[in-house]
Amino acid sequence: MNWLDGIIGFISPEWGARREAWRQSLTEMRNYDAGNYDRGNANWRVLNQSAEFTDRYSRDNVRARARDLERNSDMMNSVIGAYKRNVIGGGYALQAKTGSDKTNEIIQTAWKKWCKKQNCDVTGTQSFTQMMRMCVKRKKVDGGILIVKRYTKDGYLPFKLQTFEVDELDNSQMLPKKKGNKVVGGIEMNEYNKPMGYWIRQYSVDGMALSNPVYVDAKDVIFLYTKHRPSQVREMSDMSPTITRIRDANEFMIAVSVKERIAACLSVFIKKQLPTTGIGRQNGSVPGPHQDYQGKSIAPGMIKELNAGDEIQVVNPTGQATDAASYIKLQQRLVGAGQGISYEATSRDMSESNYSSTRQGIIEDDMTYAEEKEMLMEVMDEIYETFIISLWLAEELDAKDFWDNKDKYFEHAWITAPKKWIDPQKEANANKIALNTGQKTFKQIAAEQGRDWKEQIDEMAEVLEYAKDKGIDLGGVIFDQTAAELYEDEETPADNPQQTDGNQTGEETGQESEEGDGAEEEGETDNQGTDS
Repeated sequence: MNWLDGIIGFISPEWGARREAWRQSLTEMRNYDAGNYDRGNANWRVLNQSAEFTDRYSRDNVRARARDLERNSDMMNSVIGAYKRNVIGGGYALQAKTGSDKTNEIIQTAWKKWCKKQNCDVTGTQSFTQMMRMCVKRKKVDGGILIVKRYTKDGYLPFKLQTFEVDELDNSQMLPKKKGNKVVGGIEMNEYNKPMGYWIRQYSVDGMALSNPVYVDAKDVIFLYTKHRPSQVREMSDMSPTITRIRDANEFMIAVSVKERIAACLSVFIKKQLPTTGIGRQNGSVPGPHQDYQGKSIAPGMIKELNAGDEIQVVNPTGQATDAASYIKLQQRLVGAGQGISYEATSRDMSESNYSSTRQGIIEDDMTYAEEKEMLMEVMDEIYETFIISLWLAEELDAKDFWDNKDKYFEHAWITAPKKWIDPQKEANANKIALNTGQKTFKQIAAEQGRDWKEQIDEMAEVLEYAKDKGIDLGGVIFDQTAAELYEDEETPADNPQQTDGNQTGEETGQESEEGDGAEEEGETDNQGTDS
């Protein structure tokens, strides 16, 4: 209140109160409740800073806590497992699309061979799918992972992969390799904040870091992480919004477990009537042997004689963990919501869901997993393109126009392993309707089932041809068609049951026609007789 408000309040308290009320109302209209520092938000004080400045002081601590929960928390692993199962699962099958079936077959065979652990991993310990599965897991827990292309002389091709944890980026490196660049968090960037290289720490056999890091050019490094803000340079654990809640749930379950263990035990306290030591003649002492209870314990069914005058007080803790199930269920729902997936996906508890709710939950979850799949496929695309170049350089691929038409040889698709159906009949009917109405093509449906549509058609044609040669009609089984409809351009085999049925039908039709003609002639005769 200023001096003018003081004068107005002195002359007319009513006008002074109105003036102050309107001033407070105007102040409230100019501010957000979420931005004030009233009693409810008094301890909520924050600052706006760049993403890297905000993350660098918490990144290592958050990552260490996430790793601790990864080692010790079942709820944490339920989230990690859900992402690992649905993002990578059983892996991806390659479908080359160069336009030449022969070239496609050569590339796909070579890719299958290269994906073995002795050919794709510099350590020779992981296959390509296992490496990608580890990448999904490390991105979820650590926030990211570094994949470095290495060109070696051993193996099927002179190209392998090496993975580094984000801890191995040297935060202490300050001087850039190239003048004009800058180094932030172990990443050397140009004036546009584009990564130009990575400074990797080197470790001795005992795990101690050496003094001089190694510089790796950015063209040979794939840094898998999620970028949330334009000013973000390094990774942050994807589990950071939910690790505190997971920790609380773990501590709660430990407390409940301890409580239940105590409640299941019989605790005995000995109440002494006489003091253990006395002064003077100890008139109150009881004659006889004296029992010493120090270091004593009880065993099931044990009965022991006490000192005269001593008594036992039994402590039986009451109360049970009646709210533990509902509390943990709520916590797990919130953890799943924080990670963008459903409670059922993490808990595997389907007791409260039906087909429709489960199907809707899977659809929503798939939209969350799609973001992670997109990033993973970008990584695999870059690796695949380097693989194709190495395949050509190793003269395993005969392509004289390779450098002029690289994009043609890079063309490919990733086919995921199919998911199991919840209700096979409903899913099959839905696919049939979508196919008949043009909402999906046979190629799309085959891809959803993890199959190559051309191979599937070839297999069906092979089965039908073999069945036809054996005189068995599978058209009705596979396509719900008769042999005449399925092979309308060919003569139906003589021993085909459908032909016999057709002849019988024709004979019956002919007899009916003759009888009908005879009836008509009789009718005409009768009519003529009547007319006459």
